[in-house]
Amino acid sequence: MDEKNTMNRDTLNREMKKQQLRRQIVPPPAAALPEPESSEEELREAHKKAVRRRMVIAIVILVIVAAGAAGFFYWSRYHEYTEYAVSWEADILAGDGEARTESSFTGYVDFGSNIIKYTKDGASYIDSRGKTIWVQTYEMKSPIAAVNGDYAVIADQQGNSIYICNEEGCQGVATTLLPIVKVTVSAQGVAGAILEDANSNYITWFRRDGQQLDITIKSRLSGDGYPLDFSFSPDGNKVICSYVYLNNGMMDSRVVFYDFSEIGKNTSPKRLVGGFDDIFSGTIVPRVRFLTDIYSFACSDQGLTFFSSENLASPEVLAQTVAEGEICSLFYSSEHVGIIVANSEGENPYHMEIYSPAGKLLLRRDFDFQYKEVSFGGDQIFLWNEDTLQIYNLAGTLKFSGTFDSTISKVTRGRFPNTYIITDPQRMREITLQR
Repeated sequence: MDEKNTMNRDTLNREMKKQQLRRQIVPPPAAALPEPESSEEELREAHKKAVRRRMVIAIVILVIVAAGAAGFFYWSRYHEYTEYAVSWEADILAGDGEARTESSFTGYVDFGSNIIKYTKDGASYIDSRGKTIWVQTYEMKSPIAAVNGDYAVIADQQGNSIYICNEEGCQGVATTLLPIVKVTVSAQGVAGAILEDANSNYITWFRRDGQQLDITIKSRLSGDGYPLDFSFSPDGNKVICSYVYLNNGMMDSRVVFYDFSEIGKNTSPKRLVGGFDDIFSGTIVPRVRFLTDIYSFACSDQGLTFFSSENLASPEVLAQTVAEGEICSLFYSSEHVGIIVANSEGENPYHMEIYSPAGKLLLRRDFDFQYKEVSFGGDQIFLWNEDTLQIYNLAGTLKFSGTFDSTISKVTRGRFPNTYIITDPQRMREITLQR
């Protein structure tokens, strides 16, 4: 019995040892792994994180760019320059043909991005580098000039000759029998002149080659009135004219519109399409201008009146302004109209107002600079006297004030930002503004 029990124990021990040995050789079955998350869900989450990261980066970049743009805008709008450097200068006296003495100098007019210098002896077209493109010689006692788009006219006031020019040179010369009072030109090269004799005035038209057209408007002071000023629209089809006339023994003014397209042909023998008398009662209107084919204005001694010719058969008044003092200067471009009036109140003697072609007020600004000339240069305003220049932007900020060592005759924009062309009777130079 004991032997049998002993054998069973031995057998049991052997089995236990076998099992231990088996466990050492063969590892136990691995525990069941948790179910992995869906791979699509992981991709979606990763995509969301990437999108959020890109959005954060984009927002940061936009904030930096916006801050930089705002800073640059503020700096360019309100920063005032105090110094300048001369980039180049050129003698423009030697290219004027017969006009070689300063005593014959009359003036400059803007012509595109360049200028025309006109004197009693001739005219020259000068580019923005001081190079003379063409020269036209003549003899005039009192030259006057007008520009519209690609054409300019130079005429002898109280004389009989009109030179019609474009960027290539003189295209024609018109000769009149009666003395010339004023001239104008369209952007197509059609020239116009107010002529006078002892009893009447005549508005006449000339082709670009100088040949007179069969169009004449005659007026008398005792009838329609005496024409003070006139202007062609750029397309040459429309004319605005201011008249002074006798009204019950008193001098009065009117502004009229003519149309020489098919619209005006059917209105009246004189092609009159509009007239404004009442709004100019008791005033004098020395200046009228077409700014574009649609917008025009009249400047009286009391303020500005803006017109629209969108309806060709019936021009209308868009806006009227009343000057708060005596009008000292009128200046304009195709994009803006400005007046400077004497300021009777406050410490500044001058008050400046800038308007859009439709009559919207863009700027009011008082200043105390004793200027002699004023003009637009794009969206900037140039004021100058004999040797000092001031530049304002349309925000009313004084961008530059500086003095030069020669007479200032003309100021225009240069080829690059913060560059300007300063011209005197003998030379042209480009300056670059500096901090």
